[in-house]
Amino acid sequence: MKVILSIDAVRFPLTGIGRYTYELARHLQDFPEITDLRFFTGKKFLPELPRVTEEAGNQHKLKQLVQSSYLATEAYRLLMPCLKARALRGNKDFLFHGPNFFLPPFAGPKVATFHDLSPFTWSECNTPQRIKYLQKELKNTLKHADALITDSEFTRQELSNYFSWPIDKIHAVPLACGPEFHPRSADELAPCLQQYGLKSGEYALFVGTIEPRKNIMALLNAYAMLPMSLRQRYPLILTGYQGWRSEDIHQKIQKAEKEGWAKYLGFLPAEHLPFIFSGARLFAFPSLYEGFGLPVLEAMASGIPVVCSNSSSLPEVVGDVALMSEAQDIDQLSELLARGLQDDTWRKWAIEKGLERASVFSWSLCAQQTTHVYKKIMVSSS
Repeated sequence: MKVILSIDAVRFPLTGIGRYTYELARHLQDFPEITDLRFFTGKKFLPELPRVTEEAGNQHKLKQLVQSSYLATEAYRLLMPCLKARALRGNKDFLFHGPNFFLPPFAGPKVATFHDLSPFTWSECNTPQRIKYLQKELKNTLKHADALITDSEFTRQELSNYFSWPIDKIHAVPLACGPEFHPRSADELAPCLQQYGLKSGEYALFVGTIEPRKNIMALLNAYAMLPMSLRQRYPLILTGYQGWRSEDIHQKIQKAEKEGWAKYLGFLPAEHLPFIFSGARLFAFPSLYEGFGLPVLEAMASGIPVVCSNSSSLPEVVGDVALMSEAQDIDQLSELLARGLQDDTWRKWAIEKGLERASVFSWSLCAQQTTHVYKKIMVSSS
């Protein structure tokens, strides 16, 4: 079986989809059924999987410039598929996998991963230019894909219902987190945490793009309801890439910072993030909508209790291990945050069960199940 994997998403900043693509690429190389695995990005093949830089290079800056202009975005949307199609000619005996929604024109069998339906169901959370681009291209993917992969059963059902796509051609393949997310001692954590003015076990944590869909305003409002002494003892630390329409969120964070109970660290280097996770007392993630919710898995694997919303795919990931509330129920969320910070009996149970729960997920299993999907497509297309 011969596979071409698009690795366009493996770039700065390496957010959830980029991490998925990178780990899938790494682990697919371990499966003997795949006799030829080729990495494709832009309009060319690469000899090996690239390393991701921790700084925004010229390509990232150009991407931001293109996305700020409707005409530039539309020109890119029309031109790039033609360039990709030309580079992909003569490879119809390969299967092409687009792990980031998109599929270029390709003569062979094709599969794409749909991580969520936010470009359609949460269109207010990105620029109008970006949403128009995504909606056009994702509908194009649906026209040409032989099968689809989703990160969760929730997204599998949502995708089938929203677009009336055959459910038997959509395959849920859960994500995972790497071995770098694991419990660590206070001594091991100290050098990294000191760089950010943090101490092990003395802060609550949110990790994710700073955008309305993550429900950060609700988190801040719920945290503000806790006694000031509890907030100052365990301040709320937030880290993540600055997303679309995040100005009000940052203003609220800045107000909380002045009051001494919150801090925004910005977008952290990948090698620091596991230490920030492992040093937290509690992980809080009341997101309104997730295709999977990788941060809650990373928290459980790090031995950190989780408080999250019961929305979308999150219950699939945490099972019965986390404290869950309705995403918009500020009072309930605040109560659960208080319990998560103070109830030592529950915390001990949640840490133990969270580690067990996290061990069910692995990138190797994700790659194995993805390979099974490839086989099904190849059989049906032969």
